Amino acid sequence: MRTDLFDFDLPAENIALRPVSPRDAARMLVVRPGAPLEDWIVRDLPSLLAPGDQLVVNDTRVIAAQLTGRRIGRGLEPKIEATLIKRLDGARWQALVKPAKKLLPGDVVRFGHDGRVCLLGHLDATVEAKGEAGEVTLAFSFHGPVLDQAIAEIGATPLPPYIASKRPPDTQDTTDYQTMFAVNEGAVAAPTAGLHFTAELEAALAARGVGLHRITLHVGAGTFLPVKAEDTSEHRMHAEWGTISSGTADALNAARAAGGRVVAVGTTSLRLLESAARDDGRIAPFADETSIFITPGYRFRAVDVLMTNFHLPRSTLFMLVSAFCGLDTMQAAYAHAIRTGYRFYSYGDASLLFRNDITP
Repeated sequence: MRTDLFDFDLPAENIALRPVSPRDAARMLVVRPGAPLEDWIVRDLPSLLAPGDQLVVNDTRVIAAQLTGRRIGRGLEPKIEATLIKRLDGARWQALVKPAKKLLPGDVVRFGHDGRVCLLGHLDATVEAKGEAGEVTLAFSFHGPVLDQAIAEIGATPLPPYIASKRPPDTQDTTDYQTMFAVNEGAVAAPTAGLHFTAELEAALAARGVGLHRITLHVGAGTFLPVKAEDTSEHRMHAEWGTISSGTADALNAARAAGGRVVAVGTTSLRLLESAARDDGRIAPFADETSIFITPGYRFRAVDVLMTNFHLPRSTLFMLVSAFCGLDTMQAAYAHAIRTGYRFYSYGDASLLFRNDITP
């Protein structure tokens, strides 16, 4: 499909730079097949679901993936900014760097704030390879948990560019940009639909008879980027690592067989569930990378309802929700959201989408 079909104009004032407080006070637009749009609040979620429905959340934890340092050992020492985007092994990461032209294979970058180093010593990384889009392979001098600790000490929260371009990250973001479910470190971007949840909302869902299950997809930096290709068939999707335990798969399959719906909290949860689903809709245990790219025409197998934030124009995520509810439906929903002041993107409001081929 043509990428420009998924374009729309978004006023800057609709982009949220901070989340609402409390988190479940965010607005939520409900989109049902063939029905008028409905304006709700996230804390109303239990009344919009039925006993036996099963929420699936992503429990990945965002690491301090934004690093600042200098190239050392070769002439002048230019400042280097790196965003870790994919762990390759215990010591190596793929990263996006600026300015990439200042680095060559074999160069060493010393990371730290204004020349300072982490408590464990110098956090040095050697450039092993360079890609065509500014990405490099960094081999760090530390390994495993020691490296993780060093990155946590000197790194910063990797806010999406549409926020970071308006203000620098601060200490509040270290809390705001983690979901209450975050336990498994490895993401470089938050599964933002999960940011709306509170302990009170979780308790209300349990009282309603709605189950809650945790899966893990380590979100990569490419998730929120616009598609640059003119046709969706030319876009290459990034790969992300995900896991679904056998116990979770069995519980979801049993609930669905009993008439409950699978409600994915976020497009990351949906992409992982669909990656693990068989043709008959049963969810299998999963531990692998997925690069699933969902566009209109895709046949959903595992997910019945999707809770998600409002996404960028031309993004793979807007394409996904358009596949879930229909492009015309989502264009109308986004036009309503813009017109009525919904807040967009990571710190913004939510939508609750019922799949276009089921009865809500």
